[in-house]
Amino acid sequence: MARMMQKRTLETRARLVSVAEDMVASKAFEALRVEDVVQAAGVAKGTFFAHFKDKDALMDRLIGDRMNAELDRVDTDTAPSGVTDIVDRMLPLLTFMTSERYVFDVILRYSGAAAREEIGVIAGTFARQIEIFERWIAAGPFRQDVSPALLAEGVQAFAVQVMALRFCALHSENGLRDPLIAYLKAWLRPSVQTSA
Repeated sequence: MARMMQKRTLETRARLVSVAEDMVASKAFEALRVEDVVQAAGVAKGTFFAHFKDKDALMDRLIGDRMNAELDRVDTDTAPSGVTDIVDRMLPLLTFMTSERYVFDVILRYSGAAAREEIGVIAGTFARQIEIFERWIAAGPFRQDVSPALLAEGVQAFAVQVMALRFCALHSENGLRDPLIAYLKAWLRPSVQTSA
């Protein structure tokens, strides 16, 4: 009996996620309404809240899954040959992460930076990004005076900075690629300074 309930619970959750994914494909993430999801899934609103704390918890799953799909794509690649190659590989992920202000806001709230008690899908993608960046840096032509782990954290921090600037009125026209290349060149391949 317990197994049957568990299977039904998993099927209901999967149906809610599938319906929400279909809706997001035809609308924006922000436009998704819980009422529409439960109606299309054929479940009561209480059933939705038995599976997800709120709309943002569902978004953690949907957005995190999309981020993981992008990370799957780049994780199979060989190590980048330089800063521009790193940025070009990151751009599809960063473009998705900034596709809507709502998406970016959810990502920031669920990234782990907000000290949430539960670790969700999005927080997992941030840890995964660091692992990928660290491998790339360790295998690439980048500075050796700082650990690849610290350099990877800096890559992620600069990426978040560039994405945040995209929503700033003063910097919204700058795009993602060129500012991130400038930051990462300074961070990963600083020029050797000589004193006069």
